[in-house]
Amino acid sequence: MGHKVRPTSLRLGITRNWTSRWYANKKDFGPLLVQDHRIRNYIKHEFYSAGIPEIEIERSGHHVTIHLHAARPGVVIGKRGAKVEQLREDLQGIVGKEADLNLNIKEVQNPDLNAQLLAENVSDQIRRRMPFRRVLKQMVRVTMESGAKGVKIMVSGRLGGAEIARTEQSSDGSIPLSTMRADVDYGFAEARTTYGIIGVKTWVFRGEVMAEKSRKGSVRHVDDAQTSQT
Repeated sequence: MGHKVRPTSLRLGITRNWTSRWYANKKDFGPLLVQDHRIRNYIKHEFYSAGIPEIEIERSGHHVTIHLHAARPGVVIGKRGAKVEQLREDLQGIVGKEADLNLNIKEVQNPDLNAQLLAENVSDQIRRRMPFRRVLKQMVRVTMESGAKGVKIMVSGRLGGAEIARTEQSSDGSIPLSTMRADVDYGFAEARTTYGIIGVKTWVFRGEVMAEKSRKGSVRHVDDAQTSQT
């Protein structure tokens, strides 16, 4: 019997990269892993309204670099950089005073094609008691109009307050999960309602990625014009 895996983890080292990039011995691995977990939980909790789909953490010796991807970076920065300075102080307390912390805030170029932001958007609307079928159809349409090649949204739980939990989904286009060169993004979020937790899973197919045989090992996107010529 087949089992589905996360499209992002399946493509690690091929078209996707790890969100935590560092090496540690057996003694330090556990505490550093807990630090990464605390950093991500703190940022997501404090700046949820900023739309943060991904947080990358790099470590090299005493240097810690955090790349924060935000759909609305102004919410994180704050007026005259007040919020980002407070964030830097709080993160310094998590990683320790002896660590050299570097914080980079990057804007998400196309939020409508980000699967994690899509999942959080759907969960927020379900939490506000919007009809889930209308939400699914509307978000699928918006994502496809933004340039996606395919999208699928799945919700599970006591939908509409039903006594028996079930799973509903809406999709459009294609989602090639087994094609390694396919740029398939995945997102997950939870909507906490009075009836229980509603799980939301999203898949967004943004096109194909071809790995160039170069010394740098860079990855480039192939547009429709290039694929038609080949």
